[in-house]
Amino acid sequence: MLNIDLTGRRAFVAGVADDGGFGFAIAKALAEAGASVVVGTWPPALNIFLNLLERGKMDDSRRLRDGSLLTFEKIYPLDAVFDTYDQLPEDLRSTKRYKEVGDCSIDGVAQRLVADFGDRPLDIVVHSLANGPEVKKPLLETSRNGYLAAISASAYSLVSMVARFGPLMRAGGAFSSLTYMASERVIAGYGGGMSSAKAALESDTRLLAFEAGRKWGVRVNTVSAGPFASRAASAIGIIEKMVDYVGRNAPLTAHLTADEVGAATAFLCSPLASAITGTTLYVDKGFHTMGMAVELNGP
Repeated sequence: MLNIDLTGRRAFVAGVADDGGFGFAIAKALAEAGASVVVGTWPPALNIFLNLLERGKMDDSRRLRDGSLLTFEKIYPLDAVFDTYDQLPEDLRSTKRYKEVGDCSIDGVAQRLVADFGDRPLDIVVHSLANGPEVKKPLLETSRNGYLAAISASAYSLVSMVARFGPLMRAGGAFSSLTYMASERVIAGYGGGMSSAKAALESDTRLLAFEAGRKWGVRVNTVSAGPFASRAASAIGIIEKMVDYVGRNAPLTAHLTADEVGAATAFLCSPLASAITGTTLYVDKGFHTMGMAVELNGP
């Protein structure tokens, strides 16, 4: 039997703050395949996440196939909008949630990983990060600051992570991120510059695959997941309509699950995908293949 075997490998999953999204599902899939998992969590969500874990509120979703619970080797505070600690504004640094966690920049997490696990501690890095403060606004009404914020949090953060985590990767290392087909098709209501951010993420994936592949021998791919009604996706405002529309018009009509995205990402990060890099892998029930809706009443 051909299995995904990640035994002895360590994965860092950026963007896990609850058990309801793709980041958690990917972390769980990697653990099911035998990897040890470290996660990065946005500082304002960190204490809530830790409390849910400690109180057993996520035990059911953490249950692995062998009956054990998914555990994290480390949970680091991470705000991927900042490359280094000196970029954090003083007024943010002094707030309670940030003052307690110290250096939560991408570089800060890289340094913590080396301090905790040695010079080359990683085999897998997953970028499950996106934020568009004006996502509900049409592009024509999006401010420059809102647009650039979406690009910074959702796309440039991958560039920064590859630059800083690439040197920490062991032989055969792999990066993966999450994108959405709004990068190439019009999804009315997915605004605030987020479609542009996803387009940038996919373009960067190709160039990073070349540059990081030549420099460190690592692979860089992205998964284009279909719409999924996670807590984070609720910020879009029309996510339920998006899910329903895809269910009525995709070749496969069953709604996408987070576990399906987790399994596909685990494959991309495994030795089974050793020749795949610079690729956008669609995990959307085939919706990206459609050129005309089956049912024309859209979201």
